[in-house]
Amino acid sequence: MLNIMGLKSRNMISLPLDIPNVDVSCVNLNEHGDYIITVESMQVGTICQHCGRKITKFHGHGRWIELRHLSILGRRVYIRLRPKQYECPHCDDRITTQALDWYETKSPHTKAYDRHLMLQLINSTVEDVSQKEDVGYDAVEGTIERCIHTAVNWDEFDELSVIGIDEIAMTKGRGNYVTIITTQQADGHVAVLAVLPDRKKKTVRQFLETIPKHLRRTMETACTDMWEGYVNAVKEFAAAHPEVSIEVVVDRYHVAKNYRECVDKVRKQECRRLKKELSKTEYEEIKGVMWIVRKNNEDLSSDERKKLNRLFEYSSELKLAYTFREELTAIFEMPLTKEEAKNRLIKWADKVRRSALICFDKFLTTLDNWLDEIVNYFVDRLSSGFVEGLNNKVKTIKRRCYGILRVTTLFQRLYLDLEGYRRFA
Repeated sequence: MLNIMGLKSRNMISLPLDIPNVDVSCVNLNEHGDYIITVESMQVGTICQHCGRKITKFHGHGRWIELRHLSILGRRVYIRLRPKQYECPHCDDRITTQALDWYETKSPHTKAYDRHLMLQLINSTVEDVSQKEDVGYDAVEGTIERCIHTAVNWDEFDELSVIGIDEIAMTKGRGNYVTIITTQQADGHVAVLAVLPDRKKKTVRQFLETIPKHLRRTMETACTDMWEGYVNAVKEFAAAHPEVSIEVVVDRYHVAKNYRECVDKVRKQECRRLKKELSKTEYEEIKGVMWIVRKNNEDLSSDERKKLNRLFEYSSELKLAYTFREELTAIFEMPLTKEEAKNRLIKWADKVRRSALICFDKFLTTLDNWLDEIVNYFVDRLSSGFVEGLNNKVKTIKRRCYGILRVTTLFQRLYLDLEGYRRFA
């Protein structure tokens, strides 16, 4: 218990210091108005840093140290102590400084203050926390290094039934991608498993090999896009380990992006054509309607549907492309089995091929190549939407932190934003 006294002796309150096994010797105010609390460890003995045995032969005290602690009544607080030192009779009386549970050796903070800084860092920046807490920038970064690993701790997981694999650009420019691997837990919570330096199959496979055997047995689904490196890494990993039974699901929304882009190309093409061919008055009737094409039919208002039909009077090609797109979207919305979905997708593709449209040609090739992985979506209707949501968080972190260049730093900041309140509150 800590007594803080004012100018009058009766103006005194008691506050719990919340540091175990110490005795408070005195409390002083320095010239900056900070509380300096001098304590002495009441714990006897320590563990020899050389042989790992418990030792109790007292040697003396080390140098004075001051550790930043939780503020009290708006004032900064420092804990001042001289750590005890003990001799080890098993190691020629070599000296070991006593290690205490409430701070780490060479840390300028108590563990309680480190946890406080971590809470302040959630959805914030090192610079902001440094200024708000009046702590050095390097000291805040040091807290991150002490409190958060730079790689996944598998002990935090009981199962990995669903994992997601996706990429994101670290900096502007083509080819500068990192791979984000995540898992969605049974309660819907999303956790980051890895931030890998590239999107090569070899890199992803090497990470998958680090998954402990007891977690491999729980793996059921890998949600990803149509990047062959990711898909082949998962398939090769599963083939190499009999205990792994995992299906690759090509994300529905990546598929939708592909076929919707086909219609969008027709929209742009027809927009240019109609602008040349229609009179100014006629074109004004459909100006702006082009963007309505991007909306799903069921989301259109009655006025928007009338305008869209007016546009289709001028472009039968766009009408047909739009109709095919809506039919394909409807298939993904139906409660179909995997086989039923496969049959419907094949019939849809045959119908498109028989039409005069060529805008879907590239997508039809994609559908042929990835049909099995695409229809796996209908088994449990899983998608990597949770990965896309995490990618948005990554983009926010990069903007907030003025660019992050190291994958280990990105992993730590992602982990903090996702797990910080659960772990440090």
